[in-house]
Amino acid sequence: MTATVGDTPIKLLETLHAEDHAWANIAPRYGVTDADPPWKVSLYATLECLSVGEALPSLERRHIEDRLGETLYRQIPGPEQQLLSLAHILLSRGLLSEQDLSERLRTVRQRLEAG
Repeated sequence: MTATVGDTPIKLLETLHAEDHAWANIAPRYGVTDADPPWKVSLYATLECLSVGEALPSLERRHIEDRLGETLYRQIPGPEQQLLSLAHILLSRGLLSEQDLSERLRTVRQRLEAG
């Protein structure tokens, strides 16, 4: 039985949401004109791996994404909404900690700012 994923806001994800880092807003800063975020393919591959490995079946994930997209993440563009929903699921189920995600975000930001 899988753990339920509630609609309770997660502080780190709320902070990310408030920062408005949608790809359409930040791509020009880096001189990128592609409408799709560069991480979109990796996100889809990750979702497929989670589904095939039965850690997060696609249908279950889509139901959760739909619910979170109607409640917590409704103002966010599609790819970012899907990414935040996945993070929400992983955090809610204890498969990822806010501290670990925060550290990974810090690493990515440092790489972007260094480039």
